[in-house]
Amino acid sequence: MNIKAESYAQARDFAFFVANFSYSKKDYEALTELEKMFIRKAYEAKIVNESTFARNAHLNAIANSKRKKSAKFIELFKKRRKKVDKEYNKNAENTILKVEAKEGKSWVDKIYASVGRKRPVKKGE
Repeated sequence: MNIKAESYAQARDFAFFVANFSYSKKDYEALTELEKMFIRKAYEAKIVNESTFARNAHLNAIANSKRKKSAKFIELFKKRRKKVDKEYNKNAENTILKVEAKEGKSWVDKIYASVGRKRPVKKGE
């Protein structure tokens, strides 16, 4: 940097923090240089993510507007099923069965009672 640019670097840096994060002079001066660098990097990543999302949404809108009438609408977000943790579910089921063997199904009644309802009774019980 030349001498003029260096003399305004501190003011320009402070202006960036005021404009983007509403920092006061006291808040800004409390930050270390390392913290300022991390904040700038996080802000840069946020801007990149937002612009990428906007680009994807725009391209998706164009593709949907130019599709044939019989073609399927293209979703912006693909719906993905979460992977099931089989081990966790197996352990939870075993725990529930153990509790039911000891104490019965009173825990179900407690859940219904907390909502202010009675447990439905099946015919024949």
